Amino acid sequence: MFSKIKEMLDTNGDNKNQVKNAPSEKSKPVNKTNKPRIGYIHLSGCTGDGMSLTENYDILATLLTDMVDIVYGQTLVDEWDMPEMDLCLVEGSVCLQDEHSVHELKEAREKSKLICAFGSCAMNGCFTTYSRGGQQAQPKQESFSPINSLVKVDLALPGCPVSPEMIAKSVVAYINNDNDYLKPAIDIAACNTACGCDLLTGIISKGLCTGCGTCGLACQTRAIEMIEGRPHINTDRCIKCGACYASCPRSWLPEKQIKKELNL
Repeated sequence: MFSKIKEMLDTNGDNKNQVKNAPSEKSKPVNKTNKPRIGYIHLSGCTGDGMSLTENYDILATLLTDMVDIVYGQTLVDEWDMPEMDLCLVEGSVCLQDEHSVHELKEAREKSKLICAFGSCAMNGCFTTYSRGGQQAQPKQESFSPINSLVKVDLALPGCPVSPEMIAKSVVAYINNDNDYLKPAIDIAACNTACGCDLLTGIISKGLCTGCGTCGLACQTRAIEMIEGRPHINTDRCIKCGACYASCPRSWLPEKQIKKELNL
């Protein structure tokens, strides 16, 4: 996959934000100052998104080693003081009783050109929304919120966890300043849909579902089953991550235009 990405970076010379002279077997290493500076922050979550970022070497090795500079991350970089960043990936919801997390998130907003809600916990709270005080080992932590409740979020990558393919393609699109590709991620940053039931109210009941099954493929808990061409939601399995609605092609198309074309 990344051989094609390299070709794309080599030929797209008009882009101001592009990494010049994308690495290849024969090319010299890119000057670090020319690379996007990426940071990673882990708040309240399971670290699954961080594992997608760092442990899929076959997919992300070229991206992480040759195309970007990882300049901040508690488990990735030996750096305690937060630097200026082009893009900061924030995983996990923010615990409102955790003063350190609140401070770190706000500092990241001040020092980052773009903040990305990295995964569904950061985007809409996911299962942490239903956490409450009394659990071990932090009984005082009782309120968890998506990060957009405290800071402005520029784009979001849904998933529990985010797929490494989505990470790779989104970061490469950012390197290439491809806002058309990033538009869904930008739009969903302000989206509050977080449940399979959103498919029923926002897509199926409006006559927009085509039965493509993309929602079922995006569901990592297998809470969606296609029955007679329509998604059926198992609410006991649904963890409210919002990946199904975000992946539905009909959720991004203009509703008025769709209804006009379908004579609805």
